[in-house]
Amino acid sequence: MTNQNTALELTEIVFPEHANHYGTLFGGNALMLMSKAAFLAARAFAACDVVMAGCSDAQFLAPVPVGSVLRLRAWISRVGRTSLTVCVTGTAEQLGQSPRTALKSLFEMVAVDKNGRPARIPGAYLHKEKEAA
Repeated sequence: MTNQNTALELTEIVFPEHANHYGTLFGGNALMLMSKAAFLAARAFAACDVVMAGCSDAQFLAPVPVGSVLRLRAWISRVGRTSLTVCVTGTAEQLGQSPRTALKSLFEMVAVDKNGRPARIPGAYLHKEKEAA
């Protein structure tokens, strides 16, 4: 790979408008924030536009109360010809408490050209035998 951007960290704060009726981060908003981190990591790594093809194994491990600082860490775990797998974990921290892992998910991202069609990831490693096939 020519691009060494394989991980990033995104920091957010949970405001009341992000919460459910229990005063904790709403699951849909958690997925949105994790997908944002996955998108930014994939785009930085691929050095081109990307779109989400899928999300799997989303885990909500602990509630994230309003006022928590949420640190989302995203890293590339697999690179294909046109797609990448991005792992995302979210660690929540409240004032005076230790951080705890609260969220996890996997995202499949696809590199796309200006027409939105799958495009080869620049610098993606392929074996010569596979390339010839």
